[in-house]
Order: sequence, then structure tokens, then C-alpha cells
Amino acid sequence: MITVTSGITVLEAAKEAGIGIRSECGGEGSCGKCRVIIKNQAEVSGATAVEKKHLSSSELTNGLRLACCACVQGNLAVMVPSESRIGKRKIQALGAERNVKLNPAIRKLHLELSKPTIYDAQPDFERLLESLQRRGITDLEIDLELLQTLPNILREAEWEVTVTVWNDKKIVSVEEGNTEKNRYGFSVDIGTSKIVGYLVDLTSGEVIAFKSIENPQLIRGEDIITRIAYAQADDENFKELHQALIETINSLIVGACQESNVKTRDVYEVTVVGNTAMHHFFLGIQTKNLLFAPYVPAIKRAVNIKAASLKIDTNPLGNVHVLPNIAGFVGADAVADVLATGMHKMEKMCLLIDIGTNGEVFVGNKQSIVACSCAAGPAFEGMHIEHGMKAGTGAIERVRIDSETLNVEFVTIDDEKPVGICGSGVVDAVAEMFRSGVINQRGDFNKNLETKHLRIVNGETKFVIAWKHETSLGNDITISRRDIQEMQLAKAALHTGATVLMKEMNVVEADIKHAFIAGAFGKYLSPESAKLIGLIPDVAAERIEFVGNTAVSGAKRALVSMQARSEAQKISASVNYVELMTAPSFRKEFLDSIFLPHRNIEKYPSVQNQLQWLKIL
Repeated sequence: MITVTSGITVLEAAKEAGIGIRSECGGEGSCGKCRVIIKNQAEVSGATAVEKKHLSSSELTNGLRLACCACVQGNLAVMVPSESRIGKRKIQALGAERNVKLNPAIRKLHLELSKPTIYDAQPDFERLLESLQRRGITDLEIDLELLQTLPNILREAEWEVTVTVWNDKKIVSVEEGNTEKNRYGFSVDIGTSKIVGYLVDLTSGEVIAFKSIENPQLIRGEDIITRIAYAQADDENFKELHQALIETINSLIVGACQESNVKTRDVYEVTVVGNTAMHHFFLGIQTKNLLFAPYVPAIKRAVNIKAASLKIDTNPLGNVHVLPNIAGFVGADAVADVLATGMHKMEKMCLLIDIGTNGEVFVGNKQSIVACSCAAGPAFEGMHIEHGMKAGTGAIERVRIDSETLNVEFVTIDDEKPVGICGSGVVDAVAEMFRSGVINQRGDFNKNLETKHLRIVNGETKFVIAWKHETSLGNDITISRRDIQEMQLAKAALHTGATVLMKEMNVVEADIKHAFIAGAFGKYLSPESAKLIGLIPDVAAERIEFVGNTAVSGAKRALVSMQARSEAQKISASVNYVELMTAPSFRKEFLDSIFLPHRNIEKYPSVQNQLQWLKIL
């Protein structure tokens, strides 16, 4: 039971109660997936036009409502059906890493100072500095709050202390005794839909714990634009989104420290990456200028801030290092992708695609790199798909269709009964339907096929992936023409980005020697399905490497290596950003890329060999 203010929505009430309800549209009423059951409807507001669009009259009569529309007006009990709950999510927290020489910004030095005497009345701070100078560190600064406690620390420690120094510039801690081994840092990737963090031993460079959680901003919209618009509407909204990130990152830090028996005060630095919008929300920088052309961010270079200034729950005088951005929609996470894969040091031509709601594409090598942002939309997260959902328990994540019988086999996350279909499952389904001739290059159904899987519901043709008796919904899980179209638009955005950049660099698919597919979604993607629908160019399979969450790997690399930070800054400064909308070939390439796998199927020789329907033409 929870007490809430009258007039708030059931969705808001659920948030206050810590209950996760699916709301891919951020409570705007467009997704229709926050369905709840309310028996005592006299205690909630009347059904809205939005609800009448998503729910039948019989469903409304039986108490089914949208949590984002129904407002609390009295005491009521709410039932959240399984299909509306945010269950345990499959989050890819790990990313590929390359060897790196340890050189963190944080140093700890054990000192045994001489005690002051009548003949040696040197001030405390100068006595400390003199000892550090003998260790090769000079010109250090100290914060006033540490200076205020320094005399007591030194005397209580009987002049044996460990000094923690950041970047050989600033003293961040003076501790009693020898604590040189207690040196930790935390790296964070603030993703649009999830936040992932590593607790790292800065002495060994090893990850000793990792934590991940849904981005709490999801309740305000699945996509970046919706959140920026929400923040722009009211200063309190902006503060809410900023504070949500701070509190969530703190929960990850505290959780990782408790799990590893590490004190939070022994965490002296945090490195942070995220797209440009998440970067600004985290730092408390207004995001509204990212909404409109020319999409100018407030800052590009790396930022260093005292942890206490952002209320980050580490050593309060520790440092928060936020990696640099590249452009308005290519942020610090993209810099971390390049840093982690090492494409900026490679001789051979590389392609890097970070698949997500706001996808990034890079083409290049050590000589030159070009990049762009692709507004793929949230289809890869299951949004705008009728039975779409995130990669959580019960989500269909793999689909196979028998070319002869058109019977469907599927795999769900945690082997539970299906409650929906996640992004990798939708990609598989569309690819398999295309391969077996259920749909054509345009994505249209072949209605002449004789199969029980093709159904017409309210005049709309749908292909059944899971029959109702196989699901936990009591309804069939289907793929409709509109679902296919959403995936076509999403994959066309990424394919167009890759093609435009390859033209910019004057290279073709055969020139790509390394293709890195990054991002949590990419880790679970079938390469065969991705190429079948044209999500990625027709690069030889042996050249494709799925590298996982390279954003957090890059953040960790910057945490343990000052050289990596220098590289990150150079990547930010040297990568040439291409605005897709202004590219001469953008419009034509995008329209061609909507086809499966492309209007010019000859561009995909490996795909042609797999198409069952081509063999019988």
C-alpha cells in the first residue's frame, strides 16, 4: 500500500511505489503498453480518447485502463498484468577490452613525516609537500575542507599517513596509516535505456564488480527527444531527470562497493560516458539546444569535477572525469566505442556500428575517421512493435521459420512462456519471413501463401510467431506489416549511415577489413539475420566482431590510463562528423535502404544465396 497525492496518474503512483510498469512512450499514451486492471473505477478519472483508441469498449468495461491516463481520485487497488510489468531485463554489461598499460590518475603514497619540534616548526601542509617533493611530485593543490582537517589527521596518525593525489595536481585525501592498497575507481556508461558501471581496482586494473540498472528516465520517454522536450517544459522536470541519474549512479556505486567489501570513500575517481544528451543531463547542463538545428552542445572537451559538486557518493574530494563529445548526437559513449575497439590505431579500414535508439556509425582507420548519428528509433528496444518489449524474461529473442512448412520455432529469455518479442527476435522474424518468401523486398506479405500462420485481424494481415496457447498472454504474438515497417525504417537509418560514410571515405564493402558491432542489442543480434534484412552492409562474416558494451569498456580504459584519456581527447578533436541530412546521397540511399536488404539486391551476394523464394522464381 502507498499513499499518493490525488490527481496523479496510476503510472506515477506505481513509480513512487517502486513498481515497474512498461511505458515505452514515456507516459504519452502512444504505446498502449501500460495496461492495468482497476475494479473500482469510480475512484479514477474517466476513460480518455487515447485509452479508447488502444482499448475496446468491453476491455474498458472490465476495468482495463492505461496507467499513464487513469488518474487517482480515491482509494483503489490496481492489478498489473504480467505483460505490463517490467521484468528482469537481459542487460549486456560487458564489452571487449584491449590490453592497456596501467597509469591511473589516482596515486597513493605512504609517508612517514618527521614531527614538528621547537627547532623545526615547519607548517603542516608545507611539511607534507616537502615529503611529496622527495617522491617526485610538486606544486600540489589542496581543497579548503581537507586543509581544515589536516592538522588533526596528521597528529592522530602520529605523522604516518597515506596521501592520495589526483593527476599529480591535487591532494584529494590524507589518511591514517598505510592504505596504499585501497585505491578504487568506478566507470559508468549512461545509456538511453540502461546504466552500467564497473568497480575497478586501480592497483591491478581489474574489474571487481559490475552493476547495471534501467535508466530511471525511461518513465519520461524511451527516446532522447521525448526526454529533452519534457525537460524543456519546466525547470523542475529538468532537475528531476538530472537527479534521477545522480541517484541511480550512486546506487550502483554503493551496491558494487558493498558487494566487494570496499568503502565508498576509497573510490577516488569516476569516469563517465553517455550520448550528448545523457552527458548534459548528468552534468546538469540544459539540453534544449540539442533539440534544434544546428544541435550545438554546451561543451565538447573532457570535464573534470569534484565528486561532492555533483553529489556523487564516493570520496567527496575525488574526481569525476567525463569523456569528451564529438557532436550534438555523437557523444562521449561514441568516443569510448572507438577507444575500446582501437580502430583509431588500425592500418586497415574499419566499420564500427553502435546499434541503439540513437545509433552511431564510424568508418575509417588511423589515417582518418568519419562518423554520423543515426536516429534508428526505439524499434530495437521493442517500441512501436505491437507485441514488442525489451529484452526481459519471457521475451522471444530468437526465431526460425521452416522454409517448407513455414512452421515457427522460437527461443525466449529465461525459457519462460512468451509475453512479447524483443528487438533481436523481431530482426530474426523479419529476416526469416524474407528468407522463406513470406514477405518480399518491400516488406509486403505474400498473401497467396497457404499457411495457418498468416491471419487477417481487423483487415490487417499478421504473421503468427507464437500461438495463444503457447504464450502467457492468452493471445497470439504476431508480426504485422506495421511492425515490419518499423524495423525497415530502423535498419535503413543505420544502413544509410554506413553507406554514406563509406562513400565519404571512398570505400566499398570489400575494403572493410574489420566490422565492429557494438552495443547491448548488437551482442545478441544474429549476424545472418542482420545481413538478410540489410541492417549491416554485406561484409564477410569472418570480418564481423560483436564487441558488446564498448562504451563502458572505453570508460574503464580511461579510468586506468591517462594515455587513454589523451587518446579520447584526440579522437574527439579529429573525428570528422557528417550530418546525414545534408549529405547529397542521403535521401536516395535511405529510400533504397528501406528495401530488404536493399533496393539493389546485387549489393548483397551472400544474401541472395539464402533466399528460398529467389530459388523458385
